[in-house]
Amino acid sequence: MSKPLRIAFMGSPDFAVPVVAALKDAGHDIVCVYSQPPRPSGRGKKLRSTPVHVWAEANEIEVRTPKSLKSPEEQALFSALDLDAAVVVAYGLILPKAVLEAPRLGCMNMHASLLPRWRGAAPIHRAVMAGDPETGVQAMMMEAGLDTGPVLATEKTNILPEDTTGSVHDRLAELAAGLAVRALAGLADGSITPQPQAEEGVIYAHKITAEDQRIDWRRSAAEVDAHIRGLSPFPGAWCYFGDEKSGDSLRIKVGISTRTPPETDPNRPRNEAETTPITSRNQTEPGQVMDDKLAVMCGDGETVRLLRVQKPGSKVMDADTFLRGLPIPAGSKFT
Repeated sequence: MSKPLRIAFMGSPDFAVPVVAALKDAGHDIVCVYSQPPRPSGRGKKLRSTPVHVWAEANEIEVRTPKSLKSPEEQALFSALDLDAAVVVAYGLILPKAVLEAPRLGCMNMHASLLPRWRGAAPIHRAVMAGDPETGVQAMMMEAGLDTGPVLATEKTNILPEDTTGSVHDRLAELAAGLAVRALAGLADGSITPQPQAEEGVIYAHKITAEDQRIDWRRSAAEVDAHIRGLSPFPGAWCYFGDEKSGDSLRIKVGISTRTPPETDPNRPRNEAETTPITSRNQTEPGQVMDDKLAVMCGDGETVRLLRVQKPGSKVMDADTFLRGLPIPAGSKFT
């Protein structure tokens, strides 16, 4: 094992927990953890600590939760830790120059994309939504720009047709844990040299907005399916069922989908009560329901089948259960 380092870990969500745990298991001295402050959560609006905060307290490591690192006082407290390095994973605060320069080896960030593609806040969502064939996690040195620093090491993974942001997130979190240990060791002993990012192919992974979540059935089936899976399990893609203009409509959230056409779907039940597709594809419109199992027409004449669905005030459920409470027959229309 490489020489243990004196480090601070800066992270907040579930994605960061395997990384900090791996660094501790590797023998590094985690002298302090920085995380987002506890925030009101749930119906009772009780303060809830971040997953990294909870992990740190369980491991008896000091936790700091400043709202900002811009003040001279906070920067002096950070500098006084006398760190070899800081490891940052989805922390949620901008690190000022004084913080970036305080550790002897600098600040290393674990970013969940193949840079320079998908710099920014929502790289996993955006990669799946865009239909990217692969993604990865990279150890990179932090600098003043947003995810612009040189890359130390990379782990890649394919994005499979059935993948959601949730499944890719979990896979990348495990890859990030091992990569962080190897990259930090290489940085410390000089066996890894940071490599500048390419100047071409820069694209930003902006935060997901409510309008980003809305399904546009005019797009191709491949694009609609990737859009739905890229927003699963959170925050979820949605569309309206019913007359949106009159207000007589329901906002339906879609959790999981597949591109399998209804006539070739091996999981499609076949019985006498099932409604036959109502018309030829050439005569339908995007958003039209093609059978009684939630196969929906898209703009390229192909269908997307909705597998997990949620109506307002209810929980996400499989399509069969959903349809028992809210039948959506062939010929209906999503907008």
